[in-house]
Amino acid sequence: MPGFVVAYVKYVDAFNRCVGRIMTYGIFVMVGILLWSSISKTFFMPSLWTLESAQFMMVAYYILGGAYAIQLNANVRMDLFYGEWSVKTRAWVDAFTVFFLLFYLAVLLYGGLESTLYSLEYAQRTRTAWRPLLWPIKALMCAGIFMMILQSISQFIKDIATIRGVELK
Repeated sequence: MPGFVVAYVKYVDAFNRCVGRIMTYGIFVMVGILLWSSISKTFFMPSLWTLESAQFMMVAYYILGGAYAIQLNANVRMDLFYGEWSVKTRAWVDAFTVFFLLFYLAVLLYGGLESTLYSLEYAQRTRTAWRPLLWPIKALMCAGIFMMILQSISQFIKDIATIRGVELK
């Protein structure tokens, strides 16, 4: 494999591994937000920001962890046949089906960018009492989808290397 391809795989994998490992701690942030929500509702005045903050944190946790899940092969597969196949057969199937994933992610990214630009242009806010701006979470979603596209391409390169019998380091 050419050096730039190996470097692409190395850097994309390293970046997504770093972001994914950081986002694994996002669950504790969500627990903290929801714990504060329970405490404030019980002992103080209920906080207006807790529900939406927890929802935004869940979106960040899910979307930014998506590329790491692809990297770890933790995504959902129909294992009825897949588990019985050889490594090369799996690589062939994955190399073929990645194009469907890339198409889906590209459509999501296109829609996400359009929605983010709309949110920026009109200062879109939620319709709740807290009324936070929506563009930051939409931009974060676009970044996470872009990271998944990069990781999917990296996985495709690894599948091609497996088919060819080449080991990427």
